[in-house]
Amino acid sequence: MDKKIGFIGAGSMAESVISGIVNAEILPSEHIMATNKSNQERLDKLESDYRIRTVNDTKQMVAESDIIILATKPHDVEATIDSIKEVIKDGHMLISVSAGIPTDYISSLIGNQDIPIIRAMPNTSAAVRQSATAIAAGKYADEAHVKETENLFNTIGSTTIVKEEDMHTVTGVSGSGPAYFYYMVEAMEKAAVESGLAEETARELITQTVVGVGAMLQYSEEPASELRKKIMSPNGTTQAGIEALQHHNFEDLIIECVKTASQRSRELGDGK
Repeated sequence: MDKKIGFIGAGSMAESVISGIVNAEILPSEHIMATNKSNQERLDKLESDYRIRTVNDTKQMVAESDIIILATKPHDVEATIDSIKEVIKDGHMLISVSAGIPTDYISSLIGNQDIPIIRAMPNTSAAVRQSATAIAAGKYADEAHVKETENLFNTIGSTTIVKEEDMHTVTGVSGSGPAYFYYMVEAMEKAAVESGLAEETARELITQTVVGVGAMLQYSEEPASELRKKIMSPNGTTQAGIEALQHHNFEDLIIECVKTASQRSRELGDGK
């Protein structure tokens, strides 16, 4: 890829994407730039860890970039676009990973320019090139823009093209999803240690179990419900464990978890 990419925002999501791109070696690290509002220590760390360029002048970075990745907090989007819109020009493409913010709203902030905008929702597994990223095109983005964005995010995992109205659900499922699994792993580790396993042993076993489950889901043609049933022998240990989860309404809790995160995404974009 012969492009320059500028990240506005240098938080954990931006770092995950930067890490994935650098590890994939699809463009020189000096072609990646990043800036944030005020945290110079954070910028220094990104520059040191990934050998990218960091700048304090956001307008300068935008002017030098071909692709602008908007990785700010949702409540900072309006002020950020207002500060750079005068240097946004034909040939720029903007990719937003700010949760809940519609592409039409970003277009309205930029003004009358027909700038292609892509909305993307990666997750933090981008750091190990295992992100599940959903992509939705704004009204000025054509097939070539979508393909370029897809190629970029394919370097940090898999990409799925969705309708923009589905992005709130995507946020609740795959955007926030890794945290749900980490939370479950925390609980499993705690149970294992309380039952006498060494912490290191518990972590090793649980980590490989999660990796194995992911591989089964990816490569098996059977749905998760069937894979689960194959492990459950009548009156066996797995059935006992599943019945404990059912007793505490585990399925309902997960459904509520996803719906609540999705609703929060809608609230973040409400009125925008």
